[in-house]
Amino acid sequence: QVQLVESGGGLVQAGGSLRLSCAASGLTFSSYFMGWFRLAPGKEREFVAAISWCATSTRYADSVKGRFTISRDNAKSTVYLQMNSLKPEDTASYFCAAALSSARIDTSEPYRYWGQGTQVTVSS
Repeated sequence: QVQLVESGGGLVQAGGSLRLSCAASGLTFSSYFMGWFRLAPGKEREFVAAISWCATSTRYADSVKGRFTISRDNAKSTVYLQMNSLKPEDTASYFCAAALSSARIDTSEPYRYWGQGTQVTVSS
């Protein structure tokens, strides 16, 4: 079956960096658009970033633009989220997801598969 497994979360001070990874299995990874979302306590799930199947196109939420970078390695069936200049408001559980369509890629609608999430906590 399809599995998306995130890793790389942790506790970091404001201004620090983390790199999240999401390893996929059970699907033809190179055929899927990949996205990252986050969920903070008391808030709705929020789109963070997405990348096309061939990595030629990316999209970011305004809140992370210029600080976060999404990338992928199709040979390793893995998508990454490099997070720099972290802020306390970035604290959340981060989820990767896979979509076959790029329509409304900044919403949860097209994503068919989801990971279990990894926690990121940014202290002030």
